[in-house]
Amino acid sequence: MTFFEISALLLTLSALFGFLNHITWKLPHTIGLVIMALLASAVIVLADVLWPGLGISRAVSAALRKVDFANALMNGMLALLLFAGAVHVNFAELAERKWAIGLMATLGVLVSTFVTAIGVYYFGRWFCPRMPFVWALVFGALISPTDPVAVLGLIKTIRIPRLLRAKIAGESLFNDGVGVVVFTVMLAIAMSADPGLMDGAGQAAHHAGAAAGGHGGEHVGVLMILKLFAGEALGGAVLGLLAGLLAYAMMKRIDEHNIEVLITLALVFGAYALAMRLHISGPIAMVVAGLLIGNHGARFAMSRNTRRHVFEFWTLLDEILNSVLFLLIGLEVLGITWNTVNLPLAFFAIPLVLFARLVSVAIPINLLRVRDKFEEGTIAVLTWGGLRGGISVALALSLPGNAYKPAILMATYAVVVFSIIVQGLTMKRLVMRYSFHGAGKEPEEDEE
Repeated sequence: MTFFEISALLLTLSALFGFLNHITWKLPHTIGLVIMALLASAVIVLADVLWPGLGISRAVSAALRKVDFANALMNGMLALLLFAGAVHVNFAELAERKWAIGLMATLGVLVSTFVTAIGVYYFGRWFCPRMPFVWALVFGALISPTDPVAVLGLIKTIRIPRLLRAKIAGESLFNDGVGVVVFTVMLAIAMSADPGLMDGAGQAAHHAGAAAGGHGGEHVGVLMILKLFAGEALGGAVLGLLAGLLAYAMMKRIDEHNIEVLITLALVFGAYALAMRLHISGPIAMVVAGLLIGNHGARFAMSRNTRRHVFEFWTLLDEILNSVLFLLIGLEVLGITWNTVNLPLAFFAIPLVLFARLVSVAIPINLLRVRDKFEEGTIAVLTWGGLRGGISVALALSLPGNAYKPAILMATYAVVVFSIIVQGLTMKRLVMRYSFHGAGKEPEEDEE
């Protein structure tokens, strides 16, 4: 199949499944797509069992391999999705909760990584499969960051107090960039212990590929880790700020909405491509640039007409890419090797990751209670609302082939599917348990 044929198939399935969900189940759009894609995958597997000669499963799996989910998300769709999400976030509300967001996106990710790794390591000592601690850390790093696409899609459908909403949105936007950097470090450490894996470095997570490829079998020390963090995270923030300021200056000089929409599109593609070339954090660059354009740029560089066109364009693009992404998440089940050896770890990973999330949220929030007041139920909502999604799947797929990849991939997929379907569908009910004004109601449209 050609790239055009694959794109046509994905868009057609997204539209068809979205239509069927809307007239039947009426679930949130992205969750409905995941469920329908999983059901379609189950039908394909069943057809393969009943009529093995048809080779339906092999044909679909071959088509999915051509899509290269990890590469498509990490080196393409993610840039557009993060910018689209950041454009609609209120920077003033983020600033009011900057310490909580900053701690959860940094300390929280590290705490969750190590809690998850410890659980996986000791689970492997008692059951199967046994996994070295360094590879347990790799799994902890890729599963710890919440997925901004899934989280932002969820909070659009539920009314939550604005500062709590800002914490959820802000953390999801920033911790995926930090999480990829942590993943880079952990993968570099794991691969430095086994240089033979170097040729199999994942091509999707360019961060991990750069780290692993740049260090070979060398010892990964504290200095290298600090340098990697500084280069990736700070470098991405600086690039996003500079690129955003350039786009802002151009938009301020004109009042032509078509050109200004094109400038924002060029900002995303240009800055992300440059970040990949410089081996700095493209996700963080997109978040910083999106916040700048969506707040300062919208107020001072756009007319009312331009603001309407820019926001409508990015909203529509966000919805289309979200549909394709969540459809792919549901279909990727066909590319995973499911076996009884790794099944116990997959089931154990679900409560383990939730527990790690609880610890990683409770520590920063309780540290900040001495100076800030938080809404009742903050820890519970942040814990249950920390959805995992396409980024974790992409990072798992990008791992080099080794004895531990099948177990990591299977556990990752189990956590992601549970997160999107179970947590996503029950989040509104959890919010309604607390004394939030208007909790659980559909949110009003934000004013532009």
